[in-house]
Amino acid sequence: MKKKIFIAFIVLVVAVGVAGMWAYQNFFGVAVAERFTLVLRNDESYDEMIAKVERNIEHDLAFKIYAKYINLDRGIEAGKYTFDKDMTVIQVARTLKFGSDNSVRLVINNARTPEALAGKIAMQIDADSLSMLKALRSEELMREFGFDSAEAMFSIFLPNTYEVYRDVTPEALVRRMKQESDKFWCDESRIQKLERSGLTPFEAMTLASIVHEETNAKDEMARVAGVYINRLQRGMLLQADPTLKYAAGDPTIKRVLNKHKTIDSPYNTYMYLGLPPTPIAMPDMAAIEGVLNYENHNYIYFCARPEMDGRHNFARTLAEHNRNAAAYHRALDRMNVK
Repeated sequence: MKKKIFIAFIVLVVAVGVAGMWAYQNFFGVAVAERFTLVLRNDESYDEMIAKVERNIEHDLAFKIYAKYINLDRGIEAGKYTFDKDMTVIQVARTLKFGSDNSVRLVINNARTPEALAGKIAMQIDADSLSMLKALRSEELMREFGFDSAEAMFSIFLPNTYEVYRDVTPEALVRRMKQESDKFWCDESRIQKLERSGLTPFEAMTLASIVHEETNAKDEMARVAGVYINRLQRGMLLQADPTLKYAAGDPTIKRVLNKHKTIDSPYNTYMYLGLPPTPIAMPDMAAIEGVLNYENHNYIYFCARPEMDGRHNFARTLAEHNRNAAAYHRALDRMNVK
């Protein structure tokens, strides 16, 4: 009897040892021989996703056991996953559970047209530029947001870096931008600044787009914005040259002429009172802040300086402005700018 017990004990010890060795080798041994990347799609079932993983790793049974242990079937998401060389099945399963490469840092800035915006976004996510442009021109989304044109959509795209999924749909991305815009404009301090200017968020973005096109000097933006606020409050034409370039469809115009001032377009602020119907470009954050924090002053004119240094001379009277403008035009003549 003692001999049988001893033999059974030895068998048990050997079995436990073998099981322990198997478990150690399978759960903690190398499962990934070479680094690889997989894309798991939304239209694939859990079993199909797991099968794709198992074709690239060792120790399938241990992987299945650990995947079940961490409830991977309830937590796996579609996306792009990278598995490094020498990873164990535990690390593989936890990567699937907690960390895909599906997120990207989407940078949005500096676009003059919906086409340009769509192209910039498409280079950073899986959607193509035509699909993105279609979403920007979606009548359904326009109705949802209260817009009547794709150009009006510029007002919800704040220049920033956003964490998004690489496979985000264009429609979902546009809705995300609307949420980000709403959150930005719901800030109490910005609400107070809008009340000071008398502008709505849409109007502030429209004015910021003009300020953005007028000057690259960030420390001038609040002063330029103050000029336009003064003109709006006094019922004067804005007479903003960038709106003429937009109306002409040519942002490369170097010298605004009288013929440009006769273009019959709602964007012609030499002809029509108030702000243009939509932003004329995507403003940068400095221009938006310039509008929100516009300077209180009595300037109602400004003109590029004859030094051509990207800065402006500001004037309170038409006579003063005419002198500034004459000096600037003489500089253009000397440079033979037509």
